[in-house]
Amino acid sequence: MATVTLRDLRKEYGNGQIVAVDDIDLSVEDGEFVTVVGPSGCGKSTTLRMIAGLERPTDGNIYVGGNDVTDVHARKRDVAMVFQNYALYPHKTVEQNMAFGLRMSTDLTKDERSEKVRETAAMMGIEDLLDQKPDELSGGQKQRVALGRAIVRDPDVFLFDEPLSNLDAKLRTTMRTEIQRLQNELATTSIYVTHDQEEAMTMGDRIVILDGGEIQQTGVPKEVYNDPANEFVGGFIGSPSMNFLDVTVETDGGTTRLVGDGDSEFSYELHDERLRNAVRGHQQLTLGVRPEDVSVSGPGGNAVETTVEVIEPVGSDNYLHLDVGEDFIARVASDVEPDNGERIHVSFDAGDLHLFDADDGESLLYEPEQSATPTV
Repeated sequence: MATVTLRDLRKEYGNGQIVAVDDIDLSVEDGEFVTVVGPSGCGKSTTLRMIAGLERPTDGNIYVGGNDVTDVHARKRDVAMVFQNYALYPHKTVEQNMAFGLRMSTDLTKDERSEKVRETAAMMGIEDLLDQKPDELSGGQKQRVALGRAIVRDPDVFLFDEPLSNLDAKLRTTMRTEIQRLQNELATTSIYVTHDQEEAMTMGDRIVILDGGEIQQTGVPKEVYNDPANEFVGGFIGSPSMNFLDVTVETDGGTTRLVGDGDSEFSYELHDERLRNAVRGHQQLTLGVRPEDVSVSGPGGNAVETTVEVIEPVGSDNYLHLDVGEDFIARVASDVEPDNGERIHVSFDAGDLHLFDADDGESLLYEPEQSATPTV
């Protein structure tokens, strides 16, 4: 096991015309499971491939266990990578696929390699598949073989590049649990790349959100969800996505209100001192509120009158699409069933509001944790 540290890591293509990874600093602790999430093209897989040694950084350094491995060949790095497409040799049996890395990177005898493979296969529940070839396996079985091939090497670091994206929804959930069980059992430093924010939130000790090759926020999943650093993180993390409304700050004597712009005709008085202090000096803002924090209420107070456009039943909840703003959703209990076209009132507590600068999208309420500069 080992720490992984990225310092000023950068990757450019086309003589600098495309910046895939933009000066990333990140430290992963020994035994920690970190998930990296972001939209397609954000640089997450490129970052992983640089850690593995499959891509060479344009600038910056990579440290594994305190050792600078930036210029070390992939074969000599004690890391194991699990790929999205399994990357199994079709002409080799499961046992031969799992033993291949041991044969290439260790001095173990054939019998010793076979013993390790069988022990790992038993751990993965695939001991009955050792004589089969990949074409004879299901998607879930192939993924278990790919995981077993990485585990059998007993590496310092596991790297996962969207390993579950080719599986159906039910099997993804099963394999997600399986990977978490293995992580608890092996306690190996792991970096897991995914485009699925639910995977990232449920699996990681910490979550790293990337966009445009830059880290937008790093933290414990619950903290990232409750206190997004900017509008991008607020909208990317959570399902359904956070609702956003353009508002103007109006102050009249000792009263401060957020007034909806455009078609969002509402006025929300800020009684909370923290919110009043946050909006001071600002005129135009973006108000964010998560669908699950919107409730159907009676008129009065800060309640917002709106029209129900569409109702989506999703089992235990109903999603109410409202005309407060574009794609505004209230996630309510299944027994809350207004009619399409009905006028209702909705409300949200001040403690559930998120406020973002209208120009740069940065949160006015974000309180970053004090974290040390990456060290080696």
